[in-house]
Amino acid sequence: MMQNHNLSKEMLMAILDGIDEAIHAVDKDGITIYYNKVAAEYDGMTVEEVLGKHLLDVFPSLTEGTSTLLKVLNTKKPIFHENQRYENKNGQMLETVNTTIPILNGTKLLGAVEIAKNYGQLNTLSNKLLDLQAKIHQAGIRKRLTPFQVTYQLSDFITSDPSCLHMLQDAKLFASSNLPIVIWGETGTGKEIVSQGIHHHSKRIHGPFIAQNCGAIPSTLLESILFGTEKGSYTGATDRKGLFEMASGGTLFLDEMNSMPLELQSKLLRALEEGAVRRVGGTSSIQVDVRIITAMNESPEACVEKGTFRADLFYRLSTCPIYIPPLRERTKDIKLLLEQKLQTRIEIEVVPEVLKKFQSYHWPGNVREFLNTIEYLILRANQEPLTVNHLPAKLQRAQMDVSSPKSTGSLRDILQETEERIIKEALSHSGGNVLRAAKLLDIPRQTLQYKMSKMEKEKMYTSK
Repeated sequence: MMQNHNLSKEMLMAILDGIDEAIHAVDKDGITIYYNKVAAEYDGMTVEEVLGKHLLDVFPSLTEGTSTLLKVLNTKKPIFHENQRYENKNGQMLETVNTTIPILNGTKLLGAVEIAKNYGQLNTLSNKLLDLQAKIHQAGIRKRLTPFQVTYQLSDFITSDPSCLHMLQDAKLFASSNLPIVIWGETGTGKEIVSQGIHHHSKRIHGPFIAQNCGAIPSTLLESILFGTEKGSYTGATDRKGLFEMASGGTLFLDEMNSMPLELQSKLLRALEEGAVRRVGGTSSIQVDVRIITAMNESPEACVEKGTFRADLFYRLSTCPIYIPPLRERTKDIKLLLEQKLQTRIEIEVVPEVLKKFQSYHWPGNVREFLNTIEYLILRANQEPLTVNHLPAKLQRAQMDVSSPKSTGSLRDILQETEERIIKEALSHSGGNVLRAAKLLDIPRQTLQYKMSKMEKEKMYTSK
């Protein structure tokens, strides 16, 4: 039989003090009712200096508009992962990342509680990364080498697919200019190979190529990583170059661009338009000469429609768009990749049964998943004749999930023909009006325009 135990105040305080996060709670009037030791260490104060006092008396640099706790008291709405920069009463500049929620009894407001992370400590990790990159950059200058070695060329993108061959032609053409490029395609399709290949074929080949995944870094750190910092901008900050400065004279590749916060996207737009950056905490602009290549795993137009990609930044960056089709739409490439990637490692004949399994599988991870599967096969086969039994279970099941098509031609060709027919019918019903046709198809107008452009390009390509 379960027993109910009342949680005493002492037990509650012990639990909260044991949490390795800064916790600050205030009542409905902004008076501190709880302030743990971790928060005191972050702020460079003692618990006694804060407890029982109004928030603005202890942190005079804050206002009702800049304090996340007071914002929540005014709105009764939670705030998640918001950056807050302030001074304590000793004049020390601090910066935290706060999650703040209201304390409610039904609809009655009792107060607010905040959990904060020390932004300065988080920046220590990014600063170590920037220091390492700066050292590599200087070593690269001394050796007259690219500081971040480009390992791929466009010729490393193995394909016999007409649409991909046309994509590579576009990539070579775009490489000859300094115009920004947007590359999009599903994860694992080879976006970084294409971006490095463009850099290799450009006039910036002897400059740096720096890649940054925007989704792999907390948004609160990304700004300082991209633009650098000035000494004193937060606790422990020093004068430090950002990736824009490090990439000057070369190429900056920003992957998962649609993961970048919208506020930071606006700062990126301003930097691109001015050709200059301003470090976090700085007041002066620094001129940079950077070619921007961005990538995302879904259509830029769809990201604009969803609100994850600013429309003005999209129009600035998408001068030269590149789309990489998924592997499942390139059935000829599956055979080509299987033969080249497997037989260059071991002398094994690819029998029809194995090829059929490879072509039947959906490949959600695209070429990246494909290459990992090749490594698995090399390990399993161990110089033996390759059979279906050597394949991983996901490929062995693939044929059971895919019935043999009754129509002639590959699945990709059938899907493409069906899509083209439906688009033509929609355009016919709308009298050639693209906007009305897009509404009939329930897709964004930009997506329809892209598909129409792709249809025209493939028609021109196949007619040569």
